[in-house]
Amino acid sequence: MQRKEFGLGDIVEMKKPHPCGTNRWKVIRMGADIRIKCMGCDHSVLLPRSRFESRMKKVLIPAGQEETEA
Repeated sequence: MQRKEFGLGDIVEMKKPHPCGTNRWKVIRMGADIRIKCMGCDHSVLLPRSRFESRMKKVLIPAGQEETEA
């Protein structure tokens, strides 16, 4: 299985959308567990790294690029 590359501050897309309707999440903590924050309703979720990696679809916006686009 290929390892997915992601970093702190990245905006990622998950396989399933959040109940609020959005599918964009910001990585706000990295370690053995990954904390992500919903970009729609600001709800945060703490997932074990293995579960996060299996549920993440792709990186939408790498960290640092959101400031240059604004």
